Amino acid sequence: MSIALSRKYRAGLLAGGLLAAPFVLASPAQASEAEEQLAKIEAQLNAQGLRISEQERKLLEQRALIESQGLEIRALREQREQILSDIRAGHGVAAPEPGGSAPVQLAARQAPPAAGGALPTGPVGEAPPSPARRLEEDVAAIPPGMGVLTPGGTLIVEPTLEYTRSSANRLVFRGVEIVPGVQLGVIDANDADRDSIVGTLTARYGLGDRFEIEGRIPYVYRHDRVTTLAQRDESITRTTKLEANDIGDIEVSARYQLTRGLPGDPIFVANARVKPPTGKSPYDVEYDEFGVATSLATGSGFWAAEVGVTMLYPTDPAVIFGGISYLYHIPRDINKVIGEVMVGRVDPGDSIGANIGFGLALNPRFSVSFGYSHNFIFATESEYGETTQRSNTLQVGALQMGLSYRLTERLTLTNSFEFGVTSDAPDMRVVFRLPYRF
Repeated sequence: MSIALSRKYRAGLLAGGLLAAPFVLASPAQASEAEEQLAKIEAQLNAQGLRISEQERKLLEQRALIESQGLEIRALREQREQILSDIRAGHGVAAPEPGGSAPVQLAARQAPPAAGGALPTGPVGEAPPSPARRLEEDVAAIPPGMGVLTPGGTLIVEPTLEYTRSSANRLVFRGVEIVPGVQLGVIDANDADRDSIVGTLTARYGLGDRFEIEGRIPYVYRHDRVTTLAQRDESITRTTKLEANDIGDIEVSARYQLTRGLPGDPIFVANARVKPPTGKSPYDVEYDEFGVATSLATGSGFWAAEVGVTMLYPTDPAVIFGGISYLYHIPRDINKVIGEVMVGRVDPGDSIGANIGFGLALNPRFSVSFGYSHNFIFATESEYGETTQRSNTLQVGALQMGLSYRLTERLTLTNSFEFGVTSDAPDMRVVFRLPYRF
């Protein structure tokens, strides 16, 4: 029995060995294939690691680029805040010198950097014009005395040529009107045409950013033609021509900026002007025996002082302006016989003036303005012998238009027009100004 069991045991071992033989023989091939797969996986992992390293390097470059851009932006913001702080404090921004660089370099336009590149090391583009220069361009063509103040330490010399034309027609009847259209008496018709040309040399100097002084020296040429028609027994026509040329009344004025001109707020400027009687007075010209002047005056003959306030309100792209003033004449004693009449104390009428309008810069060189001015002149009181006479009050209104063209950084050509709209106003007035900035 033991022999039989051992045989069975040996047979089982033999069968098991035969069954395991294929697996034992196949294991070397499978091991080689697994090694190849492991090598491929390892190569893929290495490639993924290289790509991840490249991505990390690019991320670090992008982060450095963003930080550099952030520093640049913060620097530009600090410059902008400094400029706004100076403007709010009333210091303004200095205009660039001709041919030089702007005082503060701000990037107007900046192209995005190329991938992997660095930011520009210097400013890109042109610096925008300063608010002070922009305001000056907008109001360059408005009437004299209403523009922005001269910068501190700056001298402006302004030669001016002015032409004024005025005419008047007057019909006087001395007699009795029996019925409408039937008159017994004398009719006098008077037609006067007056032309004047004034050449003025003006100088303005800025004493700080909010105060300026000004002086004006005019030279006056006048030509009057007066035609008188007297209707008596026969018509008598007489034409008189008068001419005169001499220095006029010089003027000294000062202006002070009351407000700092914060963004969105109007700018108020106080004005003061003094005018001594340096020209030839109307009471110093020659007269005939009838008290008719045979020459013309070139000045008012009286001291005058004027105070006023001007308002400028920037509202892009225009600047609204307006102002009010009061002109006071100091009366004086003439004490002179003119045409057998003793002229005593004369008190010229004071005047109240107001104007309003707007200026518009069409481009950095050319600007225009439109406005209206009105003056109410009080009556003049004059003593003739033992009597005192009062003249009529006057209403002088005119439409204004101005043009300005900046020839260079220092030289500007300005042309202004005035057209009278009331009977007391001159018919027209043309002014050419050529301010030069030193």
